[in-house]
Amino acid sequence: MGVCKAEGIIAGGGLVGLTLALALHQIGIKVKIFETVPDIKPLGVGINLLPHSVQNLAKLGLLEELEKVAIKTSSLTYYSEDGKTIWREPRGIAAGYEVPQFSIHRGDFHMILLKAVRERLGENVIFMNHRIDHFDQDEESVTAHFTTHDGSQKQSSVTADFLIGADGINSRLRKLFYPGEGPPHYSGQMLWRGVTEMEPYLDGTSMFMAGHNDLKLVAYPIRAESMKRGKSYINWIAERRMPSDLNSRQADWNQEGVLEEFRSDFEDWNLGWLDIQKLYKNAISIHKFPMIDRNPIPQWTFGRVTLMGDAAHAMYPNGSNGVSQGVLDAMEFTRLMQEGGDILEILKAYEADRRPKTTKISLANRETGPERVMQMVKEQCPGTCGDVHTCVPREKLEEVATAYKKLAGFDKESLKKSG
Repeated sequence: MGVCKAEGIIAGGGLVGLTLALALHQIGIKVKIFETVPDIKPLGVGINLLPHSVQNLAKLGLLEELEKVAIKTSSLTYYSEDGKTIWREPRGIAAGYEVPQFSIHRGDFHMILLKAVRERLGENVIFMNHRIDHFDQDEESVTAHFTTHDGSQKQSSVTADFLIGADGINSRLRKLFYPGEGPPHYSGQMLWRGVTEMEPYLDGTSMFMAGHNDLKLVAYPIRAESMKRGKSYINWIAERRMPSDLNSRQADWNQEGVLEEFRSDFEDWNLGWLDIQKLYKNAISIHKFPMIDRNPIPQWTFGRVTLMGDAAHAMYPNGSNGVSQGVLDAMEFTRLMQEGGDILEILKAYEADRRPKTTKISLANRETGPERVMQMVKEQCPGTCGDVHTCVPREKLEEVATAYKKLAGFDKESLKKSG
């Protein structure tokens, strides 16, 4: 049948929008990218790129650039707050995958994607300070109308064959489809996210989670450059259950956090191999925001327009899977475009494949995803375990871990099938 020759508009120049642009360019599809901010900067903290997303990013020729800056995660371990091991498993190459699992600064990943788009597609395909305002469509095309970032002035109107909304958790396109949806759904958990450069812990490439549902610490190193200097650039998340009035500012992950808001909650913790108070005290920066997601919606695609990434399925970070699912969205849409056919049918097929999968993952993450093994131990441990928790059978812990990998699509069998 041949590649569908449709041309597209991508609303959103974030991680998913840029990945989609690179993937479509690789098969000869022309797109223009419209980003609401006047200038894309390397913002944020750490993220994880799981093997299924890395496998696809490798197909886009990005593996070498990722390896230069990211950490190849060697293992993931769950601990109780006293440092006792609950469950440990190798990750990425160490687990026998053909590609790594990467821990990387979100801004570093963003800049890798942006550089690749500019080099391959050209400078003239990215339009800054263009916020999607509304669109019109008919049987032949869709026209997107843009304003400046603050909405005060009209920008250009652009016509193409399809429009993708990759404009994040506060997607304006999604709001056009669901005007009464309201703010994101708050989990009851507040997050303080920071980065600290200090001496490495464990093997210097390990990710860990400690605690339980009401109080948790997550940490992993994210920059290879620090490792070369004998240091570790550690991304960490202190998580505590607390009530909050959700307002528009709380979806902004650049809100400044204050050490005194959470540090005392961890005073009695002793992991043995990491000075938690030093980790907090020496933070280069701290951001505060609530753990939020969006309720699954019954439809993404409306004619020639569809949603992608967080605009379609913003999810809790449990399972470290949100960005990876956005990459999979982009690659599945590209695969369907390569197979060819009518663009309207391709958009429907994309949703039919991705919406049920991401809905299941979003709901699983609300149940804390694979991290529920920590709460299982908290509830069931009689206090008689040694250095390694034996209160929950190892088979049960493995069952939880394996089930989530299969659900999210990064078990080895699924990766082998997808090539």
